[in-house]
Amino acid sequence: MSRWTPRTGLRWKLSAAIAAVGALVALVLSLVVHNAARSSMLGNSRDVQNERVLAAQRIYESLGRLPFGAEIDDPRLPAPLAEAVARGERATYVVEEPGQALDVWAATPLPDGQALSLHTRFTDRYAVLADLDRVLVLGSASVVLGGTVLGVLIGGQLSRRLRQAAVAAGRVAQGETRVRVREAIGGRVRDETDDLARAVDRMADALQQRLEAERRVTADIAHELRTPVTGLVTAAELLPPGRPTELVRDRAQALRTLVEDVLEVARLDGAAERAELQEVALAEFVARRVRTPEPEVELTVRRDAVVTTDPRRLERILGNLLANAARHGRPPIEVTVDGRRLRVRDHGPGFPPALLAEGPSRFRTGSTDRAGRGHGLGLTIAAGQARVLGARLTFRNAEPSGAMAVLWLPDAPPDAPRP
Repeated sequence: MSRWTPRTGLRWKLSAAIAAVGALVALVLSLVVHNAARSSMLGNSRDVQNERVLAAQRIYESLGRLPFGAEIDDPRLPAPLAEAVARGERATYVVEEPGQALDVWAATPLPDGQALSLHTRFTDRYAVLADLDRVLVLGSASVVLGGTVLGVLIGGQLSRRLRQAAVAAGRVAQGETRVRVREAIGGRVRDETDDLARAVDRMADALQQRLEAERRVTADIAHELRTPVTGLVTAAELLPPGRPTELVRDRAQALRTLVEDVLEVARLDGAAERAELQEVALAEFVARRVRTPEPEVELTVRRDAVVTTDPRRLERILGNLLANAARHGRPPIEVTVDGRRLRVRDHGPGFPPALLAEGPSRFRTGSTDRAGRGHGLGLTIAAGQARVLGARLTFRNAEPSGAMAVLWLPDAPPDAPRP
């Protein structure tokens, strides 16, 4: 059982990465700024209190009164500050309570051994720090939001280019040799996507050249064999009657059919074939052609349709599908016309898994249940002729048994503009 893996677009991955980095940077900078501002505020508050306690001491020693709310031997004096005064030191002490302004103490020893102290709650500095924290929070949120938007824009552009490249590469894989990935993605700025597109284009060009070379070799060999095979068939007709003669004629005719099929495949692979279009009443067309080669074919017309297609190529497709069903399947063979859809089904072992997964391939007849007769060219030719018609030919296995081929004829003729 395959494990389900969530699929996330590159746009959102890039946006999340930029947002995470922006949030981390904003958090670190906010902490640095907050701590620096707090340290500066504490140092400034201590300096102010230290100057005020010195001024209070001078005023008290000269005038005998206590300014700035100073106290002598204040019982609320914090213990660390009292210990410093007892040692004859002037000191400051900060009391911090959550959610409240700073309470800064300062104390100095007097000549008579008493302690002069004062404390002030710096609400203005606490308000400044609170305002700074709010600004830092808003700034961090703005950085994260801006980074996310930037990530969406950049990631969206990159993701769009990659999707266009994937679509173009898929069209190349389907046989559209004129498609170029670099042209499909567009854009003026060169990046890694362009390098990937150019690499895919070079690979497609090399593959196309190799396929074209193989097609030419195949076509040349088949063409060169055509004349001697025709002579062989003619010579076989001149042999005296008998069982050996029948075998020679049968094999010579099979060889001639193989050569013609190989030539047809080569022409279809060249993508130069064009359909000669006519209007065809599909039900009547199919009825005339299925009765001739296979009198036992069961024809069902659910819905008739008039299609614009090439009758010769459509007849070739239908003939190959019927021949494949008769050779590899078992009766009854059912042909169904349903509008523009034409279905051919037999009741044999069905198509092999390789054909269902990869489509028909030349010189491959599939599993042992459907092998031993033929060269695997019939379905290949049918699929190639369907492409020329702009049709879609699909293969699947029916329940409980049997192979089913379905031909979907297009609404518009091939190469015609679609609305």
